[in-house]
Amino acid sequence: MARPEPRTLTLLSRTQVTPHMVRLRLGGSGLAGFPQGSEGGYVKLRLSEGGDGAKPVVRTYTIRHQGEDGLDIDFVVHGLDHDTPGPAVSWALNAAIGDTIVVGGPGPAKPLPASMDRYLVAGDMTALPAISVNIESLPADARGAAVIEIQHEDDRQDIAVPQGFAIHWLVNPHSGNDPELLLRAMRDLGWQDGETYAWVAAEFSTMRALRDYFRIERGLGPDRLYVSSYWKQGEDEDNHRVTKRADLDAVG
Repeated sequence: MARPEPRTLTLLSRTQVTPHMVRLRLGGSGLAGFPQGSEGGYVKLRLSEGGDGAKPVVRTYTIRHQGEDGLDIDFVVHGLDHDTPGPAVSWALNAAIGDTIVVGGPGPAKPLPASMDRYLVAGDMTALPAISVNIESLPADARGAAVIEIQHEDDRQDIAVPQGFAIHWLVNPHSGNDPELLLRAMRDLGWQDGETYAWVAAEFSTMRALRDYFRIERGLGPDRLYVSSYWKQGEDEDNHRVTKRADLDAVG
């Protein structure tokens, strides 16, 4: 399938969702023809065009909500212990309503598959948009739990969960400094018989700890496990992409 052509979208609104997350709505005439059903998928935000030998600055973000007039994109702010915000967060905080940005995508979502006995979900705030979409798409009789790392108690969000699904919020003001925080919480949930599907997206070291747990200790194969690192402490997205590729080559 051919990659969709990038489109130019307009910043329509900015909402402070929680202390460490801001939501931008992107839309305008450039949204015409954007594929429906793209919630949980991703877009590529072109933050600079590059030139003079420099690569364009592009960052990847999840579509939290898709409406008739726009796409809602959530940005974690003041949350990765950087001295200064990265280019995407800087744009999210400083762009004026009416400013435009070139957007590529959408890329595919990574939803939870149907008909599993139990779902286990783990992630930090960078994965919260995708986690929210996935949980809210589950059938009413789905059972499972999610452990989500946030930076402050007030970063909790309302997620429409099935009655048999529980969310456990873990507060860590310094995201990325405790790679086994989510792993410990997942172990505390215990293990149950039946078909379990695990979904993980978080910082690189956290992802690897959870991947080892589900693959090695719990024996989940690729048909019952999705793992991805959304960022790596101390690296920008370009370097993180190289690290991810090397890691995938090493583990197969």
